[in-house]
Amino acid sequence: MNWVDALVQGVLVGGRYALFAAGLSLMFGVMRIVNLAHGALAVVGAYVASELILRLDLPLWAAMLVALPVMGALGYLLQRFLLDRTMSSGEFVTPLVTFALAIVLSNLLFVLFTSDVRSISAGNLSTASIQLPGGITVSLIGLIVFLLALLILGGLQLFLNRTQTGRIVRATADSGATARLMGINARRVFHFVTAFALVTATIAGVATGIQSNFDPNTGTVLLLFAFETVVIGGLGSLWGTVLGGTVLGVAQTLAAQVDVQYALLAGHLVFLVFLFVRPRGLFPGTWQG
Repeated sequence: MNWVDALVQGVLVGGRYALFAAGLSLMFGVMRIVNLAHGALAVVGAYVASELILRLDLPLWAAMLVALPVMGALGYLLQRFLLDRTMSSGEFVTPLVTFALAIVLSNLLFVLFTSDVRSISAGNLSTASIQLPGGITVSLIGLIVFLLALLILGGLQLFLNRTQTGRIVRATADSGATARLMGINARRVFHFVTAFALVTATIAGVATGIQSNFDPNTGTVLLLFAFETVVIGGLGSLWGTVLGGTVLGVAQTLAAQVDVQYALLAGHLVFLVFLFVRPRGLFPGTWQG
């Protein structure tokens, strides 16, 4: 792998990180909460899809058609019956509750599915590749995930800026109290946002299952990458999330050119540098994009 190839692969890895971080960024942008169960919930989504494929012999696309609404409904219920009750109890209560939820989910997955590593089969798509100019070969599924991240984040940007419902979400994010005075039900907005966040997390979890593998503890690693992506891009910034994921992914793949053992370390070091040099990220205070 040459340096140009490593750069391209890093961009594709960054797309997967951005997809993971999309829901985390949106929840922070609208509700100002950090969902520490985001990674665990992504893994739950991956297990739901995997079980549908293994138990019911569904193709991947059919399993996704079932898994996404299920996880969206779970997000709605999670926000309505748990997070709504904690958001008014202090800024530290909700992160602590989601941290506890992450632990419970990880242990529940361990009880149900043991610690065995799983992967999700996508047929020929799992191994298909595309030849780019310059002799660079990229994974087709990696390219699809990258484009999907751009599509989701770009579509979300258009939704927020061009639709009446999107403007309601933005108004709620800017000032929940003012939005309530205008007759907006802020809680319903929060329910929608969390449901959407879990849908995107499920897509990212399934993508991880196709590209590598997962187990009940994978959520911790996924949360770390998603959190670093959001911080580098700027807390709550949608397009910053894309750039943050790209910076993180490129840092890892370029470092792997020197020594594969340096890949994860390089990403964490870049994150640390941003905390010192630009702690508010590339696009601070611009969660709408």
